[in-house]
Amino acid sequence: MSNAAEITEDAPSTGGRKGLLLGLLGAVILGGGGFYAAYSGLIGGAGDAGHDTDSPPVATPADPGIGFVPLDPLVVSLGHAATNRYLRFSAQLEIDQLYREEVELLKPRVLDVLNGFLRAVDSRDIESPESLGWLRAQMLRRVQVVTGEGRVRDLLITEFVLN
Repeated sequence: MSNAAEITEDAPSTGGRKGLLLGLLGAVILGGGGFYAAYSGLIGGAGDAGHDTDSPPVATPADPGIGFVPLDPLVVSLGHAATNRYLRFSAQLEIDQLYREEVELLKPRVLDVLNGFLRAVDSRDIESPESLGWLRAQMLRRVQVVTGEGRVRDLLITEFVLN
């Protein structure tokens, strides 16, 4: 009989496992719900408790909008080793309307930096179809350095033809 008592004591209890699993599942659900509530702003100071309802709303300046400044087309020679001899390139700069005059005045410098960059790029990089995104990002960064931060939002390539 002592053997039967030892066997039943060694056998794991299934009720304990179920309780552990239910407790773990509950903790995960409550933890996830708490994370969502904090992340979405339901708790943690993002509610209306800190706002004064008697004060008038603060007026924000009207968004002047965006505009586009077309750049003159560039024709860049790609060098002797290139299979395509010339690159015809044109683009437009997406700008904040507040800075239109400043960017218009800097167009010669923008064209100069783009021309210098495109001449320095290896022709294999220009011929690769995947590299257009990289080239665009590099050109945009150079244009932003010339014009100043916050003036040019994006560089839109309107023509990129290898001849």
